Amino acid sequence: MTRGAKRKSPSAAASSRTARRRGTRARVKPIELYYWPTPNGFKISIMLEECGLPYTMIPVNIAKGDQFKPEFLAISPNNRIPAIVDPAGPGGRPISIFESGAILQYLGRKTGKFYPREERARVEVEQWLFWQVGGVGPMAGQVHHFRNYARETLPYAIKRYVDEVNRLYGVMNIRLRDRDFIAGRYSIADMALVGWVNGWQRQGQDIEQFPNLKRWLERMKARPAVQRGMALGRELREGIDMKDPKVQAVLFGQRARAS
Repeated sequence: MTRGAKRKSPSAAASSRTARRRGTRARVKPIELYYWPTPNGFKISIMLEECGLPYTMIPVNIAKGDQFKPEFLAISPNNRIPAIVDPAGPGGRPISIFESGAILQYLGRKTGKFYPREERARVEVEQWLFWQVGGVGPMAGQVHHFRNYARETLPYAIKRYVDEVNRLYGVMNIRLRDRDFIAGRYSIADMALVGWVNGWQRQGQDIEQFPNLKRWLERMKARPAVQRGMALGRELREGIDMKDPKVQAVLFGQRARAS
């Protein structure tokens, strides 16, 4: 795949400076982040920024079909971003990982940050992480599609998914009634949710109806690492018309391959 311009996070330079100050000779190889600025992509850019891990962003232009290139499919066989390659994986050998939830868990184990070791606390994080992966993301994604991109207006589909996202927002609002973060302490579960909840307007929601969720979103967006993670690659989307039939053919076309 043509990788295009690579972008090093601000944390990469900081990590290099720290290494020099400590007198270590070992060079930290940056994690390769295969990325496009979407709510799913934000999950990993935020985690990398929060952990201060050096990384290189490799754009995967989903509007042009980069996700179907053989080089990317070797890393992410489901042709979806995000994916990572960690040159310093288990045993010091490289490892590639796809699926945002799996990447977040891996990075949490690798760094010991934002993913508790104690079993009860870990289960608390995992259940909300998988709730996002299996619920909020897919349902909000369907709202984005039918409200903003579909060539044909389908009131039934729009109402179905807007109502379901509304229900999920209600679940979050109740959950956040007596805690600052979704699993108690700030964790990968919050990182997984923030990019999707930030799109509440495009999902046909009124954030004022969910005061606890609104406060959580404001709290999340005040974090510098969240700001950096959600700003990463923003300029890459400039000039892309998501309603262009050619773009939609790439995004929503069937690219299954026979075995």
